[in-house]
Order: sequence, then structure tokens, then C-alpha cells
Amino acid sequence: MRLTTIARAVLLAAGLCAAAQANADDSLYQAFGGRSGLVKLSDDFLARLLADARMKRFFKDVEHEQFTERLVKQLCEVSGGPCKYDGPDMKKAHAGFDIAKSDFNALVEVLQDSMDAQGIAFRTQNRMLARLAPMHREIVNVP
Repeated sequence: MRLTTIARAVLLAAGLCAAAQANADDSLYQAFGGRSGLVKLSDDFLARLLADARMKRFFKDVEHEQFTERLVKQLCEVSGGPCKYDGPDMKKAHAGFDIAKSDFNALVEVLQDSMDAQGIAFRTQNRMLARLAPMHREIVNVP
């Protein structure tokens, strides 16, 4: 009888998780054009990072496909999409770099340029940036 109770509890929990996911707000993900829109944005963003004198030193040696795939998953998850980011946490990923707040701000400027180029509405950009902003605590590692 105890096993049946545990099995029911597991099934109930699984059902609640599925219901919560079905009710998740993916409007931001959709506003970015879903996965294909995020891929397009990420490709443009990396090209701009490599062309930007302030950012090039951080991105010149990244493996482009891997970087883009991880960024797409991260933006997808942050925006309420169906993806799960499975890369390193932000603190670990950026530990080998001396990243100041000015570097983080420059990266945000480049991201905004990419979003502008993709025709993403200003309000939609701000919604995404608000979700990404707390990451600065894990990325900025020098005063």
C-alpha cells in the first residue's frame, strides 16, 4: 500500500509539473521569433562582438557553433521557451577573464544593436534585458 501511495504522489507531482509548464508564459520567446529568431539574433550578436574593439578580446577564441548553441539555449530558457540551458554556470564560464562592469555594459550595448538590427521592439528588448541583468553579479569579476 505504501508503494502505491508513493507512486500516486510521483504521478501527481509529474502532472503538476507538466501543467505548470503548459501554463508557462512563453510570450517573450515568441516575440523573439522562437528558436529560429534566437539563432539569427545569436549569429548576429557574435559577429558584432567579434567586430567590436571592446569585446573582441573576450570572444576571438570561442568556438562559434558551441557559443551560439549555448547562447540560444540560454536565451530560450530565460525568455520562457522550451529549452534548458545545460552549459556552465555564468561564474564558472567567466572565471578566466577579467570582466569589469564597463565590459558588461559594452556587451549589453552590442546586444541591443543586434536586437535593433533584428527589428525587435524596444519594449521586448527591455523585457529580455531585465531577465538577463541579474547575471552581471556572476559575470563581472573585477572592480
